[in-house]
Amino acid sequence: MANARYDEKQLKDLLLQMMETELGGEKIYLAALGCAVNKDLKSEWEEYLKETKSHQNVVRTTCERLGINADEASPSRDVVKHIGQALVKAMELAKMGGDADAAQIVACECVVHAETKDHSNWELLGKIAEVATGETGTILKEAYSRVEKDEDHHLYHTQGWCRELSIQSLGMPAVLPPPEEVKQVETAIGASRAEQQREAML
Repeated sequence: MANARYDEKQLKDLLLQMMETELGGEKIYLAALGCAVNKDLKSEWEEYLKETKSHQNVVRTTCERLGINADEASPSRDVVKHIGQALVKAMELAKMGGDADAAQIVACECVVHAETKDHSNWELLGKIAEVATGETGTILKEAYSRVEKDEDHHLYHTQGWCRELSIQSLGMPAVLPPPEEVKQVETAIGASRAEQQREAML
């Protein structure tokens, strides 16, 4: 790892994608909250929305400290924006269908899509932070340490909600809130273990 290198141009592009992901995430959570029926899920997403707004500030500050314009356009950023808009549109379409429970599941699916990208972004930034040196390394490590745990929580817990609500919609017994929520999992291993324990929680 001592000789590891990273592409500074790609770091900038990643940060621009991250900025757009967090901005789009705010809109996605607002749309998802409009589809939420379960009170516990709604409360969860309200917290995630607050954290997403906080993450926007972390990314913007990180860009500023590295001399990057957080509002700069890029082709990859345009793609991120397009996907985010499509997820919002999907939730609006589901809501128009008139089945509130079905729209809630679509919202869960859209949040999982968005949080998968978001989680990946921060995971990649963490990889760069491990090898970056000097001031850049310090800045990236600070940003990663402030957000990484939130991103794990957002992804793994919403995956649990999506699974259990879908199982419920199929007429089978579901664990609500999901095991990931009950066990307060923060890692992929923890999420896997929680899912394996769901039968005992029915």
